[in-house]
Parts: sequence; C-alpha cells; structure tokens
Amino acid sequence: MASSEEDGTVEGKENNNIKKKKMKSTLATAWLTFYNIAMTAGWLVLALAMIRFYIHKGTHRGLYRSIARTLKFFQTFALVEVGHCAIGLVKTSVIVTGVQVCSRIFMVWFITNSIRQIQNEESVILFLVVWTVTEITRYSYYTFNLLNLLPYFIKWARYNLFIVLYPLGVVGELFTIYAALPFVRRSGMYSMRLPNKYNVSFDYYYCLIIVMLSYIPLFPQLFFHMLRQRRRVLHGEVIVEKDD
Repeated sequence: MASSEEDGTVEGKENNNIKKKKMKSTLATAWLTFYNIAMTAGWLVLALAMIRFYIHKGTHRGLYRSIARTLKFFQTFALVEVGHCAIGLVKTSVIVTGVQVCSRIFMVWFITNSIRQIQNEESVILFLVVWTVTEITRYSYYTFNLLNLLPYFIKWARYNLFIVLYPLGVVGELFTIYAALPFVRRSGMYSMRLPNKYNVSFDYYYCLIIVMLSYIPLFPQLFFHMLRQRRRVLHGEVIVEKDD
C-alpha cells in the first residue's frame, strides 16, 4: 500500500510540474506575441509618419524631429529583448542581441538626438528607413511565427532583405557619426578635461572614432551570423555555432 501511495504522490507531482511548465510556456508565448505585435505597430506608425511628412513637406529636412519622440520610445523599449534572452524566453545570444540593441540606442540618444546640427543629414534618413523596414519585417515575422500563421513572403523577406539593408544601415550610421565629429570636437560635449575632482579624463570625440572602428570587427560577425541563420531557416541546413 505504501508503495502505491508513494507512486501516486510522485505521479501527482509530475503532473503538477507539467501543468506549471505548460502555464509558463503559455504565458511566455502570450507575452512575446503581445510584445511583437506592439513593436510591429510602433514601427508601422513610424513608417507612416515618415511617408506622410515627406508627402506634405516634399523634403527630408525636419523629418527626424517630427518622429524623434516615437523613435526614442520604441527603440529604447527594445532593451526588453535583452531580458528575453537573459531569462531564456528566446533562444538567442544575449551578447548578439545586446550589441545590436545598445548600438541602436547609442545612435538615437547619444548621436542623433544630442547633436541637432546633423539631424537633417541624408545619412540619418538612410539608417531610419533601413531600421524601419527591417523592424517591421522582423517583428511581423516573430508575430506570425508565434501564432503559427507564418506566410512564406514574410519569412523570405526576413532572411533576404537584410543582405541589402544591413550594409546600407551600417553606411548610414557611420556617415552620421562622421558628420557629428566636428560638432563634438568644437563643443566638447560629454567630455571631461583634467583637472577635475574625479581626476578622470574622457574625450567623446575619440570615443566616437573608436565606435566607428568597432564596426570593422563587429559588422562581419553579425552579418555572417544572419547568413548562417538564413541557411538554417530557408534551406534547412544544420549549423552548429559556438556559444557566444
């Protein structure tokens, strides 16, 4: 009798564990679906705002300022994705996601938003258009995939458009940083000169140069990571990657 009771207790515990796991999985899927729908909608709003501005004004001058608040909100909110990776909600490298998200936030807050003189540069519009198309495609892909309703054209766009968009985005970002350098050097913004009470020196001008140079090793790694994902998803190749 004791043995039967113990077996029943163990089985009951296993059933409870299975139910808890299913509940967690359901909640995680629900949250991720909501998040991706919200982000798709956000970037669609940005796209429509840019199109409407250009139709009404006939120029890109002033476009950034017209969408700055919405851009800053949705791009900053993307930090949530690093958390998704860290707690295991999605099986993506925390490092890869962190680099991509933080580099975007840096471009928005510490370059374009901080230096008004460069906001009308064509390079700013270039990376904005690239980001917008990329994010609408990416978040809609995740949304439909979570709902098990993924159309092939969205899947195709997700793993093909980046081949052109990713390099164009990098070009836009680099030219924007380059355009910012003279203004940063003249103003001394975000820099600390000696002597000061902290006894620390920091030159934002040279920091930006280092950031530009960091694209040399980082861009190929991220680009080829996407190419490997493309082969796996579109062509079914089994690819073993080292842990990042």
